[in-house]
Amino acid sequence: MNRRLLTILLVAFVIAGVCTLLIGHLVRNQSAGKQPVTTLVVAAKADVKLGNILTADNITTLGITGTAPKEAILEKDMKSVIGRGVIADLYEGEPIIESRLAAPGSGGGLAPAIPIGMRACAVRVDEVVGVSGFVTPGMRVDVLISGTPPGQQNNTQGTESRTLLQNIQVLSAGTDITKDKEGKAKPVQVVNLLVTPEQAETLSLASNQVTIRLVLRNPLDTKVAPVAGTATVNLFAGSTAPTQPKRATVAKRVAPQAFVVEVFNGSKQSQEKFASPGGRQ
Repeated sequence: MNRRLLTILLVAFVIAGVCTLLIGHLVRNQSAGKQPVTTLVVAAKADVKLGNILTADNITTLGITGTAPKEAILEKDMKSVIGRGVIADLYEGEPIIESRLAAPGSGGGLAPAIPIGMRACAVRVDEVVGVSGFVTPGMRVDVLISGTPPGQQNNTQGTESRTLLQNIQVLSAGTDITKDKEGKAKPVQVVNLLVTPEQAETLSLASNQVTIRLVLRNPLDTKVAPVAGTATVNLFAGSTAPTQPKRATVAKRVAPQAFVVEVFNGSKQSQEKFASPGGRQ
């Protein structure tokens, strides 16, 4: 093999090696440039129920690749969440966001869970009124009242029932503001409903005057429908009334029909009347 051919092959190998190095370097740079940024945020170390206060033992950090959730609390602000009340259940490994925590200094329990401008109105119920213990925090109910309207104690309509409030959220049942581990409810004596100040006045007045019933509704059904009240008398509106004995009907006497006959006698004309058969002439 002559020297010229060897020189050409050597130059080709060198060029190929240099190209390989350059391409590898470019690929590595592009890969490094596309690596997403990891953001450390504060997360729940274990499940935390509504009403509890966060401590250093139940929070941790979590690396989020890419964009962090809106309102997520960064690692540098971890100390700011300690001592704040939880107003919505937190789950293990879930990033903690501001909207699920009460304002600093407001503490825990039921009060921080009440939105600004709303009120928690307690309604005393029994096992039947409380929908047999199936009313749990977070559910939606309608409030029905039953009684006799003022000034109508002697009315013939009987007891009346009306829908007082619709689509009202249950804030707490008894002393519990969360469900148990199995999601079951238990009979309670007091239910706290989340209402406006005006609704709180109405509900407070109704509690002292009439009987209250809570009616469960689908949480997705938020429509407030016009509902007409009803009364005891309407329960029997479709029943059959007692039959009254029929009175004997007396046939009316009909006057006999008369027949008129015209008689022509030359230029004279006269009329003769005759009674119908069975009648008098």
